[in-house]
Amino acid sequence: MRSLKRTSHRLRAPLASPASSPRRLPATQSRPITTHPSCSQTTTTVNPITTLLIANRGEIALRIARTAAAMGIRTTTLYTDVDAASQHAKCSPHAIGLGPAEAKGYLDGPRIVALAKQHGIGALHPGYGFLSENPGFAQACEDAGIVFIGPPPKAMADMGDKARSKEIMTAAGVPCVPGYHGAEQTPAELRVRAREIQYPVLLKSVKGGGGKGMRIVRTDEEFEAQLRSARAEARASFGDGGEVMLVEKYVVRPRHVEVQVFADKYGNCVALGERDCSVQRRHQKILEESPAPLLDDPTRHDLWDKARTAALAVGYVGAGTVEFILDKDTGAFYFMEMNTRLQVEHPVSEMVTGTDLVEWQFRVAAGERLPLTQDEIEARILERGAAIEARIYAENPDKGFFPDSGKLVHLVTPKTDSDVRIDAGFVEGDTVSEAYDGMIAKLIVRGRDRETAIRRMELALREYEVVGLSTNIEFLKRLCRSKAFIEGDVETGFIDNWRDELFAPRHTSDEVFAQAALGLLSAQIKSAAVSGPHGGTLGFGEAGAQSKRKFAFRVARDDAEESEHEVAQVEVAQQGNGLYSVSVSRSGAETPVVFENVVSELGSASAAKTQLTTFFPTARVESTLVQDPAAPEKLTVFQLGEKTELGLVSPAWFDKALGLKEVVGSVVAPMPCKILRNEVAEGQEVEKGAPLVVIESMKMETVIRSPQKGVVKRLAHKEGDICKAGTVLVLFEDVVDGTVAAES
Repeated sequence: MRSLKRTSHRLRAPLASPASSPRRLPATQSRPITTHPSCSQTTTTVNPITTLLIANRGEIALRIARTAAAMGIRTTTLYTDVDAASQHAKCSPHAIGLGPAEAKGYLDGPRIVALAKQHGIGALHPGYGFLSENPGFAQACEDAGIVFIGPPPKAMADMGDKARSKEIMTAAGVPCVPGYHGAEQTPAELRVRAREIQYPVLLKSVKGGGGKGMRIVRTDEEFEAQLRSARAEARASFGDGGEVMLVEKYVVRPRHVEVQVFADKYGNCVALGERDCSVQRRHQKILEESPAPLLDDPTRHDLWDKARTAALAVGYVGAGTVEFILDKDTGAFYFMEMNTRLQVEHPVSEMVTGTDLVEWQFRVAAGERLPLTQDEIEARILERGAAIEARIYAENPDKGFFPDSGKLVHLVTPKTDSDVRIDAGFVEGDTVSEAYDGMIAKLIVRGRDRETAIRRMELALREYEVVGLSTNIEFLKRLCRSKAFIEGDVETGFIDNWRDELFAPRHTSDEVFAQAALGLLSAQIKSAAVSGPHGGTLGFGEAGAQSKRKFAFRVARDDAEESEHEVAQVEVAQQGNGLYSVSVSRSGAETPVVFENVVSELGSASAAKTQLTTFFPTARVESTLVQDPAAPEKLTVFQLGEKTELGLVSPAWFDKALGLKEVVGSVVAPMPCKILRNEVAEGQEVEKGAPLVVIESMKMETVIRSPQKGVVKRLAHKEGDICKAGTVLVLFEDVVDGTVAAES
């Protein structure tokens, strides 16, 4: 079967999903797709897995634990001190503490192996973090008699070393990007190689992953600075050896297309379709989808074939992802790397193939054969349409996707069904720590075709409500409405190419301000426990049909100075008999907008949350208003699938009395962080835009640049210090207003 044209297919195996009950897998396949000549085709003893240690955290651990429980496998989870109350620590009857997050924690391989032996655990699943691609750790498990749920150590080592993997792929006939993968690593030699390849080039750590230790170099003049930055980040992320760099030709308009492969111990290997992961920020994925848009059948099948060839070339076993760069201008594709683990985006492939790939991992590790043939997989892909995954991150897209952290004061998630799935590691009340990656959840949807899947994704995102920290949810909604994305015109530079559209200021409707005022008024009335006949003056403080209350709000905007923020004043007048008149006066508007005969009904209400239904003259609008008890001056309104953050405007004397004004002539930490290094010295004169401090937060390195020209008066912190958001980092001699610029 070589075509993906829609035809009728009779599936030879029932569809399965991650939520389905375990089923008996067939002992043999009707037709193995291909085999590795060194692998035996004789049947070996199947050793069922009964006890499992999950060596990871968050939604990763929860997702693995769900499948393990469905298969009757007893699980044990790990946690560091900061994760002691986390959902993954609670999801298993037995959890083991690893101590402070600042220690090795989840990456302490020797200790984790020792704990598994100590507690009599027979198998270990490393999740899909750095430990899952560590061949030394896999070998240590094997030496200790513990089943490692992953590929053989040698295959992992071959594919984990990007230079070595390129050699193997070239020998196997898999096309690779032109570049230098040699042992000579002096800056001068790497610069010479970059000139030979011709700019732009990509610097990438041989141990790289997740965009860490990776920099695009566009000119010879910036080469050495970018090399230093890439090496520093790679050492921090991967340890010794991370500073060894590859230099490759940078494809100007690349698409990131990857193939999910799976192999068993008998040399059988299949491809479970491809995923397009081109929509990225900082070389890290935001949206993943399958099948890849605008990809013709010959190219699609060629990708599948090359991916299987890549896996078999190293005697691979288990789940893996072969990643390719596809040149949008020429249609050519090149091997980029192989991730020797199950990827974060694997639910997309599960959705379009009706499989549970974690179950496949357990069964293959126990010695069973692959449960489906390539023909059966392709038939399922044809029948099941398209799927998209959105990563829900604690970050602020309007501030360069800066990571955020904090308590989830309010959390409402979309309704799930067979075609809408959420893999999450947090619930309302949990705290997202700056110590780890900021992914809160993954939202995965399926539709009969790509257009339907995109529409369903946007609808599901509109159901999300998150207060307590910044997220990328509003940005994801804009992505789903983008004409270019809907048409499939994607590449890794998509966000930069469409920045004006994706970051355009959003208009706040008059109804949002009206609902904010009515909600605050209703909450005040309820908290005061005022009672009276229907239609009375409840809480207005004076009798008469024209009693009034006034509120003022500022629209929170991260892309503008405070003086540029829109301010709206709302006046609520009770007209009698349960009716209100609401007047909204906006800054810059000549006349107010007045809503007459407004009926407002209070739903549930608490100290932090108010649900409100309001009947405007021409529409019924339902809203949820949330005030963070820790920051009552902030009000969040969820209305008609949109989130609006408002600030209650206070008198100037109040701000001054409490010292709330920002310190002028200083640079502050934009997020909780660790100081990696100071780039300037006290007494040094700097230009506007000059690097001042390099910080690290949620494993991301960020350069804080000077907002002004001036002289550094004081550096407030030294290398290794931990700082809270808003902490002063640098003070200047000269007081000059400005806005801190930062780049990742």
